[in-house]
Amino acid sequence: MIDAAGLRVMKAIADEGSFTGAAAALGYTQPAISQMVRRLEQRTGTVLIDRVGRQVRLTEAGQVLARHAGGVLAALDAAEEEVAAIAGLRAGRVRIMSFPSATATIVPPALAALHRQHPDLTVTFSENEPPEAIAALREGECDLVVGFSYESGSTPTDETDLDLLVTTPLLVDEVRLALPVDHPLAPHETVSMADLATEAWVAGCPRCRVHMVGLAADSGFVPNLAFETEDYVAQLGLVGAGLGVALIPDLMLRRAVNPHTAIRDITPWSRRHIVAVTTPDLQKVPAVQATIDALKTSACEFKQS
Repeated sequence: MIDAAGLRVMKAIADEGSFTGAAAALGYTQPAISQMVRRLEQRTGTVLIDRVGRQVRLTEAGQVLARHAGGVLAALDAAEEEVAAIAGLRAGRVRIMSFPSATATIVPPALAALHRQHPDLTVTFSENEPPEAIAALREGECDLVVGFSYESGSTPTDETDLDLLVTTPLLVDEVRLALPVDHPLAPHETVSMADLATEAWVAGCPRCRVHMVGLAADSGFVPNLAFETEDYVAQLGLVGAGLGVALIPDLMLRRAVNPHTAIRDITPWSRRHIVAVTTPDLQKVPAVQATIDALKTSACEFKQS
């Protein structure tokens, strides 16, 4: 009912004491001031100005509007400045969730670059696997998710509920087989899943576990899940101790090394697609888009390193 322009006019009339003075102060014509006052009186349903000859006096209702105008306009100006700062990346916040192996590799350089380029942005980070992280994004608990989905030579990319979300590809991550260094199959450059039917397996996160079981099923066997841990360093430790075999993505093999393991290609082949996920509206927020750009650069540099 009451707009900012009308409040500015009422405050200017109160300050200047006339339509002419208000027009000069605001850069309007006097007829424009008169028209804005009439429109505001129509919207409020009451008289705001008492016109006596060439002089004008504010009625009681006009005085109320003029009295509140200063605080309201100051608040609007402050809000506009804050929004402008966010739009110009001089302020703002972005909340990120990422899965562990991306947290250890591509995320830190991206956040460091973001801090250098936009030091006034506030970035908060938490770690979660894709299903839970995507749910958090939908619930408004974060702004951006670094997630992954699996693909193999014999099974399609695993299903992830990304309906109505926006994904940005970051990296294609090959999955390798980790064997004890003295394993009979270690001399081979490529190992078939079918040849591992009798092995004890070290399983990872729930999604990784489902994918591994699917690969085994495609190769005709049900794997013996002897150990389960989401810690890739622990997985390699168990493999290096001769307790089993595991599937490890390249993303972690670039950071976690165990001299007692042999890393080999596997058939059917397997890979993960690493992506940044957000909502269509959040993608338009400058801080979120800047973070996605930093992640893309970090992923590209990681592939080239």
